[in-house]
Amino acid sequence: MGSGAQRSILVVDDDADIRETLSMILEDEGYTVACASNGREALTYLRELCARGDNPPPNLILLDLMMPVMDGAEFCLHQRQDPRLAEIPVVIVTASGQAKEHASALHAKAFIYKPLALDTLLEKVEQCCSAPRP
Repeated sequence: MGSGAQRSILVVDDDADIRETLSMILEDEGYTVACASNGREALTYLRELCARGDNPPPNLILLDLMMPVMDGAEFCLHQRQDPRLAEIPVVIVTASGQAKEHASALHAKAFIYKPLALDTLLEKVEQCCSAPRP
């Protein structure tokens, strides 16, 4: 991972098993991981994190599209409207056959199909966490 600041990821998925599995995999790779079960919970977490000011926002958000309460598309709309959150890169994680179209429409940096391929996941995460923010 190299020296430098801690890299963190927010995993947003309504499936507890997926959140737990992603957390374990990413933590094993040296990332700090936070989880949310839907878009509203993720927005609340991010806004509280920014309001406290003691930690930077995550380097990346892994976002499921189909969730109860607030889905991934609605989350992205709210995220882009908040200047404190708008620059956090998002990777769409979905079983949808139209992942590329969804990612493009939501201004996501990338997309990953479910079921997740570990090498693809780690490659996309590394690319997004290494890229400088605009």
